[in-house]
Amino acid sequence: MSFETLGLSPTVLQAVKDAGYENATDVQAQAIPAAIANKDLMVSSRTGSGKTAAFILPALEKILAARGDNTKRREKGVIYGPRALVLAPTRELAMQVSKAAQTYGRHIPGLKVATVLGGMPYPLQIRQLTGPLDILIATPGRLLDHLASGKCVLSNVEMLVLDEADRMLDMGFIDDINVVTSHTPDTKQTVMFSATFAGHVGRLAQQLLKDPQRIEVASHTDTHENIEQRLHWADNPHHKDQLLEAILATPELEQAVVFTSTQRDADWLAERLAEIGHACAPLHGAMPQGKRNRVLMGLRRGDLRVLVATDVAARGIDVPTISHVINYGLPMKAEDYVHRIGRTGRAGRSGLAITLGLRDDVSMIRRIQQFTTQTIPVSQIAGLEPKTQEPRIFPPRPAGQGFDRGDRFGGRPGFGNKSFRRDDNGHGGRPHHGGGKPFGHGAHPGGGRWEERRFGDNRPLDNQGGEPRGFQNRDDRGFAPRGEGRGFQPRPDSRGFAPREERGFQPRDDRGFAPRDDRGFQPRGDRPFHGGGKPSFGGDRPSFGGERRGPGGPRKGGFGR
Repeated sequence: MSFETLGLSPTVLQAVKDAGYENATDVQAQAIPAAIANKDLMVSSRTGSGKTAAFILPALEKILAARGDNTKRREKGVIYGPRALVLAPTRELAMQVSKAAQTYGRHIPGLKVATVLGGMPYPLQIRQLTGPLDILIATPGRLLDHLASGKCVLSNVEMLVLDEADRMLDMGFIDDINVVTSHTPDTKQTVMFSATFAGHVGRLAQQLLKDPQRIEVASHTDTHENIEQRLHWADNPHHKDQLLEAILATPELEQAVVFTSTQRDADWLAERLAEIGHACAPLHGAMPQGKRNRVLMGLRRGDLRVLVATDVAARGIDVPTISHVINYGLPMKAEDYVHRIGRTGRAGRSGLAITLGLRDDVSMIRRIQQFTTQTIPVSQIAGLEPKTQEPRIFPPRPAGQGFDRGDRFGGRPGFGNKSFRRDDNGHGGRPHHGGGKPFGHGAHPGGGRWEERRFGDNRPLDNQGGEPRGFQNRDDRGFAPRGEGRGFQPRPDSRGFAPREERGFQPRDDRGFAPRDDRGFQPRGDRPFHGGGKPSFGGDRPSFGGERRGPGGPRKGGFGR
């Protein structure tokens, strides 16, 4: 759909054409007319779908409409605050939104856009907030600082945008968002963009939005047609480094983003790649904001060929020349994988997303495939094929079968992830349920021998050196109790859990806890404390030290020195 059919003003439409865009994406075609009509929106769209323009263009239209009304013109010297407020989870995403606002509003005379981020100087931000202001893009933490100091006024906000609301809630900004919205008028228009509106995101939308219109263009389960995904298995970390070097050496790689799991890994890997000749730099949340800006600028100019980043940079990097995304370290959450691979294949270009996995990463890769409902194809590089057997990733378990697939444990569902051994003849054994004791190694009824555990002590469990107890796969040894009398409820006779009357918990008179007169703790008269002897601890029994012949002399009984 062309932008000319969306109801944009000529000033904004000219800026869009100058930016090189003629046709709107699906999310833009649905969200822009509804936002111009002043409706609250709940929008779901994947990364790279053009959602930034879907709320910046309606915000510019609202500013133009307010300027055309003489009653809404602003006087000099009075702080009115912004008309449009955009909250973003990360600094990089906030800077991307700010750049888009300046690009699409280039033909609006006197347009004022301010960006309030953490890690930046306060005086510059205070000057931007006190002057005329149209659009404010901020991260929640720094905005709260200015609200607490009274430097920011939000009483005239007409449009509130929550960009990537799910990410802000994951980062713990729920209370900050509630405080910010409490400073805005109730008559404002609210637009929320989120990958999903389930759970706490849906509850927040229900709390903030009034009769919202739901727009769902794409979800995390949709295929990325222009992004090819690959999975390379590595035998060990050294093999994974060799795979990374081979991928970065391919001539079709223009620019790549290599994702690591921690900030320390990002610094280490960037330094290592720079030593072998790559134009590389790290990017993570512990870096000063000025340095982060210089790194992103170098990436956009083409000075950097490889960017080593953490998940904090997975949202907000919009560089069309990124051809490869490499998951050197897997993300902590499955949804972050979708945002990682969304850094490539932007603006209609094709991209390649490669995951380097070790055997320890099987569970995370399984969760990613369950989240996206897609299987990542396994690929190999000639000369660097893995020598070990490829790990098996089991499909999602069917509903109603307990913790795990029953056919993985001899056809008996509900065992969960317990230790399991078979004998040499292939007979199924019973899973081990903790307690620190190993499997026995005695004779098995099937003729085989049980495999010895690699930890703990390997003695059989029956104390007789014979057959280990409890490992026969008998029908009467299941986990579920059978019938009456085998459950956990007390039996109806006198052997229940309640104590019987003659065995109560109160102490009897002749066995009280208080010491008796003849067994007190007081020293005897003939054995004082200060006379070199030791007190006796009850009755006519001798003391621990025995009698002494004199001070310091040898003992007659007890332990001699």
